[in-house]
Amino acid sequence: MPLTKVLIAVKTYPTISTKYEELVCTAGFREDGRWIRIYPVRFRQKSFAEQYRKYEWIEIDLEKNTQDFRPESYRPHSVETEIKILGEIKPDGESWQERREVVLKKVYTDLTVLIDEAKDKSICTSLAVFKPKEILAVEVEETEREWSEEKLNTLRQYNIFETASTETKDQVVRKLPYKFSYSFLDERNRRATLMIEDWELGQLYWNCLRRHEGDEHKACRDVQNKYFEDLAKTKDLFLFLGTTKQYHYVAPNPFVIVGTFHPKHPKPETQLGLF
Repeated sequence: MPLTKVLIAVKTYPTISTKYEELVCTAGFREDGRWIRIYPVRFRQKSFAEQYRKYEWIEIDLEKNTQDFRPESYRPHSVETEIKILGEIKPDGESWQERREVVLKKVYTDLTVLIDEAKDKSICTSLAVFKPKEILAVEVEETEREWSEEKLNTLRQYNIFETASTETKDQVVRKLPYKFSYSFLDERNRRATLMIEDWELGQLYWNCLRRHEGDEHKACRDVQNKYFEDLAKTKDLFLFLGTTKQYHYVAPNPFVIVGTFHPKHPKPETQLGLF
């Protein structure tokens, strides 16, 4: 297919695959506003010039991922496929008006409708923008602290672990020891609790842990405060939802939160007086 332009909106926290090494799932919007998923991407092994950020337009040679039935799923043509960064849509004074014009072309507010579309094989929606009616809480759950030995052994075979002098980008990413989830209501008051897999959340946790000199309780509290007191209470919060391939047709709700869109609330238009 021709080179594809994508506005990056999602970068999930890196995971380890026994087949593809350390991977990041990327998603974003085509120029016509349709979602597209790009996977696998060996992001941290890319050159600095190719390490895209959110809300940057990239150009990349993609092909349909034939091992993934979800219609939005594509993959780079090869491991060496170049990623060209074309430019950024800037925050625009935190109003994010230009970003809104691309991102908010189709917004769901009813979970039942969205899940029905995901289960309908003629539609098979697997990426969506969702506007919750109310965020109820940010929940935290402790999880496994280390990657499985099987996956680590695979990385050792690929020489991901070298010596103490190995560059940071060639060292395996640390596994998050906690899962963070939003609990929320949709417009019909249907409640859901979905895990947040955004890379930014992972970076925030490690930064908070460093600031609190290793105190995990305080680090988790700071993450909760950021995602609840700031994003949920003071921002115009939207959730980027994506299904997991394994559970797409199996789980009652196959979606997880793969990112957030959180501009300031739009200012009401100035009302002009009669005189």
